[in-house]
Amino acid sequence: MVIKTDELPAAAPADSAREPSSQAGGKGRPGSAELPTVMLLNGDCPERLKKEEGPTEPPRENGLDEAEPGEETTGQEVIVIQDTGFSVKILAPGIEPFSLQVSPQEMVQEIHQVLMDREDTCHRTCFSLHLDGNMLDHFSELRSVEGLQEGSVLRVVEEPYTVREARIHVRHVRDLLKSLDPSDAFNGVDCNSLSFLSVFTDGDLGDSGKRKKGLEMDPIDCTPPEYILPGSRERPLCPLQPQNRDWKPLQCLKVLTMSGWNPPPGNRKMHGDLMYLFVITAEDRQVSITASTRGFYLNQSTAYHFNPKPASPRFLSHSLVELLNQISPTFKKNFAALQKKRVQRHPFERIATPFQVYSWTAPQAEHAMDCVRAEDAYTSRLGYEEHIPGQTRDWNEELQTTRELPRKNLPERLLRERAIFKVHSDFTAAATRGAMAVIDGNVMAINPSEETKMQMFIWNNIFFSLGFDVRDHYKDFGGDVAAYVAPANDLNGVRTYNAVDVEGLYTLGTVVVDYRGYRVTAQSIIPGILERDQEQSVIYGSIDFGKTVVSHPRYLELLERTSRPLKILRHWVLNDRDEEVELCSSVECKGIIGNDGRHYILDLLRTFPPDLNFLPVPGEQLPEECTRAGFPRNHRHKLCCLRQELVDAFVEHRYLLFMKLAALQLMQQKASKVETPTSLENGSPLSLESKSEDPLGPEAGSEEEGSSASGLAKVKELAETIASDDGTDPRSREVIRNACKAVGSISSTAFDVRFNPDIFSPGVRFPESCQEEVRDQKQLLKDAAAFLLSCQIPGLVKDCTDHVVLPMDGATLSEVMRQRGINMRYLGKVLDLVLRSPARDQLDHIYKIGIGELITRSAKHIFKTYLQGVELSGLSAAISHFLNCFLSSYPNPVAHLPADELISKKRNRRRRNRPPGAADNTAWAVMTPQELWKNICQEAKNYFDFSLECESVDQAVEMYGLQKITLLREISLKTGIQVLLKEYSFDSRHKPAFTEEDVLNIFPVVKHVNPKASDAFHFFQSGQAKVQQGFLKEGCELINEALNLFNNVYGAMHVEICACLRLLARLHYIMGDYAEALSNQQKAVLMSERVMGIEHPNTIQEYMHLALYCFASSQLSTALSLLYRARYLMLLVFGEDHPEMALLDNNIGLVLHGVMEYDLSLRFLENALAVSTKYHGPKSLKVALSHHLVARVYESKAEFRSALQHEKEGYTIYKTQLGEDHEKTKESSEYLKCLTQQAVALQRTMNEIYRNGPSANIPPLKFTAPSMASVLEQLNVINGILFIPLSQKDLENLKAEVARRHQLQEASKNRDKAEEPMATEPDPAGASEDAASQPQGAKDPPSPSLQG
Repeated sequence: MVIKTDELPAAAPADSAREPSSQAGGKGRPGSAELPTVMLLNGDCPERLKKEEGPTEPPRENGLDEAEPGEETTGQEVIVIQDTGFSVKILAPGIEPFSLQVSPQEMVQEIHQVLMDREDTCHRTCFSLHLDGNMLDHFSELRSVEGLQEGSVLRVVEEPYTVREARIHVRHVRDLLKSLDPSDAFNGVDCNSLSFLSVFTDGDLGDSGKRKKGLEMDPIDCTPPEYILPGSRERPLCPLQPQNRDWKPLQCLKVLTMSGWNPPPGNRKMHGDLMYLFVITAEDRQVSITASTRGFYLNQSTAYHFNPKPASPRFLSHSLVELLNQISPTFKKNFAALQKKRVQRHPFERIATPFQVYSWTAPQAEHAMDCVRAEDAYTSRLGYEEHIPGQTRDWNEELQTTRELPRKNLPERLLRERAIFKVHSDFTAAATRGAMAVIDGNVMAINPSEETKMQMFIWNNIFFSLGFDVRDHYKDFGGDVAAYVAPANDLNGVRTYNAVDVEGLYTLGTVVVDYRGYRVTAQSIIPGILERDQEQSVIYGSIDFGKTVVSHPRYLELLERTSRPLKILRHWVLNDRDEEVELCSSVECKGIIGNDGRHYILDLLRTFPPDLNFLPVPGEQLPEECTRAGFPRNHRHKLCCLRQELVDAFVEHRYLLFMKLAALQLMQQKASKVETPTSLENGSPLSLESKSEDPLGPEAGSEEEGSSASGLAKVKELAETIASDDGTDPRSREVIRNACKAVGSISSTAFDVRFNPDIFSPGVRFPESCQEEVRDQKQLLKDAAAFLLSCQIPGLVKDCTDHVVLPMDGATLSEVMRQRGINMRYLGKVLDLVLRSPARDQLDHIYKIGIGELITRSAKHIFKTYLQGVELSGLSAAISHFLNCFLSSYPNPVAHLPADELISKKRNRRRRNRPPGAADNTAWAVMTPQELWKNICQEAKNYFDFSLECESVDQAVEMYGLQKITLLREISLKTGIQVLLKEYSFDSRHKPAFTEEDVLNIFPVVKHVNPKASDAFHFFQSGQAKVQQGFLKEGCELINEALNLFNNVYGAMHVEICACLRLLARLHYIMGDYAEALSNQQKAVLMSERVMGIEHPNTIQEYMHLALYCFASSQLSTALSLLYRARYLMLLVFGEDHPEMALLDNNIGLVLHGVMEYDLSLRFLENALAVSTKYHGPKSLKVALSHHLVARVYESKAEFRSALQHEKEGYTIYKTQLGEDHEKTKESSEYLKCLTQQAVALQRTMNEIYRNGPSANIPPLKFTAPSMASVLEQLNVINGILFIPLSQKDLENLKAEVARRHQLQEASKNRDKAEEPMATEPDPAGASEDAASQPQGAKDPPSPSLQG
């Protein structure tokens, strides 16, 4: 039996329950957003929730109002989502009857979908299902159908077509013909995205059981391509998207398109003609087809002559496919083959993702004729209106109605979350399409007479505005720059209020789209807002940044409910008439009651308090930590806010301090009953400051402090004391009051820290009566700014040094910073700290990623304004010119102006209403590489306060060890550029690297809210916790349950499901079920490729896990090709010099050792040894393990001297680190003896040969090839999996128990689950903390308890 040592953040023992989780960021992985460290308090309440909730003692008030659910619920709560299924028989015309498994709560419609996907019935779309002669309603659930039971027969009955049905049918046939064609994924449409796993596995994962186990004997070709070998300098781009065999699609037809004779004239309409199609078959026969109410038939029209009479053969077919089968033998043969291939693909390769993922490279593609694509582009298809009655969707109504759905119990909550998620992803897709149409100039403005920057647009019931400062609204805040960041801040506000989810308070659907250098905000429309003047409709807040302010009791009541979780203080402000107005948000948060009677809040751009480090206020002095770091600095705009994660971490930190202070005073009291407890009062704020900084300076967080454990014990004790004396004892009340005052709590009887978001806001005035409160709030803000610099940033650097977090690219680094509440504008400060760190070498990878991020972000800022001056016809030329200046070594690239291709006869008058900023402007063409790099360095200095020392890309690469291909990837992802997949000669000094043909596309970069599946998430966390505690089977059940719920809410594809599958695979592997592990991990890899990107760091991780499970299932060649793929991706994304590369190379080296490729194996293992030594220090246990692995290979090669040398190194490390008596040291010493004996034996033999020549009597030497079992054992060790010996019987019992529980689950009915408040935004993607981050093979883990 096995348990994974550091799959997950360690569960905190109950008494340390309040320890801040490494500054509330939790351990992280580079995978997308991380979970907070899971602190388990009797079962299932995640740390973040606890933080909001507060523990039992009264002095903590910053919690949510609703009570936490009973702690035990999740453990026993059994959920019935699937009632037991049954099977029905389907009779379809022309094929054998078949049976189909269905479940009672499916809709009839879902059977339709299944039939439209099945190989033998996929060509039908227009049919109904009949049971005993009665037609079933499309939208009824199966359980409501009378007489439907096990074995019922459903008959498929063809229905007459309508124009809508005929269109759907043609569209479906086109989809079937294109089902293997990846062009939609490369073009980023319809939520298609790429996946390449099947190229590396040859689709052989599922049938692993059936393959012969004697694989070890088969010769395996193990030589990796040259560019994957350690030390290779080559970084090719083409292998990123290997050509998939299935993509050369079998051609069924040459052309299928709408005919020019559409629509049918009146007399033909009355004969039942719906529309006409034009087809050229693969045999080059041109035919015209009529779609009529009865089906499809050939007519006698030609391209120039209309004759609707049927042509011969007079064959009427209900399905277009059957008709084409009749007239084209090639179609018949190829279509059948195509469908066979289509259904063989893994479903995860073809399911749509919830949000569009764009690829930054694509191969050169043929542009084929496609009627449906053409029709979609030119009809105003506003998001599927042909499938929805009533044409355009009322997005606002849909978004708000889904929020109003009931949420009393689990099934209701699932339904609600599913609806919210679905509407949300549809809205995001529609908003993205609209924003692109707006910038491309395809939407008419609602105020066309104003200049382009001021224009606003409405399309498909969505309101679009551009990120420019209209009417000097942001004049005092930084003008256009402020107007550009405001939408992103507003989106963060919307996300936060949505997460708190207060009934009765509504936010707008909001999506922020960056496209072609413009920022577009898309919002749903409040009913009635367009008919009224804004002044009349705002009944809460201010429309002029605090001059006129109004309030409203209902809004105060609703916002009061959010003030606790969001730590917002209710406060008074003065309006222009000097009247006091009470608010519970920042002044510019507006409340509007729509015509639908709902209370909306908008403009949430200042939900969180300002960041004083970037907001110099005359006459205010910042704490010393800030001034030392060179703050406050002038920023480009005055909308800098602290992140919500920072506010949470700060309050958590203050809470700990509060408990310590109170404990200290109580102890003093107990020690001296005589003294009065006022001794601390005067000095308390001072002692607070010194206290908070001393322990936290070096260690960043009090986990490492020895005292903290005892401190926390005191805290518990204190809590009990306080709780027990009901505040009757005046002395303990005094203690609480002092502690509250010291930590800046707004209440004197309990801990409650909140922020007033209007402090330091230009133009906001506070009444005289509140001056003291305002002063305290100002101090609190200064403390928070200091906390970010003195705790969070050092904490981040420490976590990076300890390899608790392992970012691999810019996105994962940003993620890790943001989890700790550090804004990206602090990147320069983080890099400064890395440079000054004593462990500078161990932070080399962080420094490189940080510099790369700094350069590409600065370049992005420049690129944004650069693109605004380019008109559409010059776009590819301008982008390729920019990339040449940015990345090519060619000294003077020349831009091609778009006028080169065509000569216009006369200069036509320019039309007035151009898309925004399309000035007749070729200023972009004069940019030079020197100028661009000068601007990048300047931008890095101004924005990030970091001095880059390079004047060209080659200097930057040389100076900081960057890779040009990595910089290309980063800039493309940040700006939405798509380049041609080919090898770029960046370093050529004779020709520029990019031509305009190399820029294929520019995509939008979209920011939106990610709705969460809260219940599923709680199950996931409880499951993780159980696994940590060693209860594998309970953990496995909870995670399975979470997977069910995630699927219920998100559909099949989502990052959180990916994390779930990864953990499940790991658990199955641990429990010895390799086939299950493989199947789950295969899904995790496919999903990570599809949802996060084919070269996202998370995908690289998933590939490594899959390789391990493949090896365990004896699929050695597959394991190797997966590891090689992971190594290639890591080289492309970062390069070779990364701590994670050591793990990857150890894996590759071990597998190669297993297949007896010793020399190759040594190249990888020795590289791993070098990297480990650099990043973990020569004395680390990881390095000892690395030495041992190298020694084993030398032993297999019979080079005993080298083997002894390496094993001795390892032995020395074990001895110094763990002592003589540790089992690792003993093992190593045994191995040394064994090696010495072999060496001696070999020497004897050699001597014998020298002495006696050919007649020597030589005993046969034993050179053993390593057994697969021993290699697998080492693989498990380096991947952080430790086995606990369990007998076969235990395993059987365990499996039986899991199965038994599963049946119970199916049977018993669902109990209502108490409402659980959602914390801010926990995000389990990447949640299952990966062992890979710290293979603790060498350390001795505490053996977890295991309930058999």
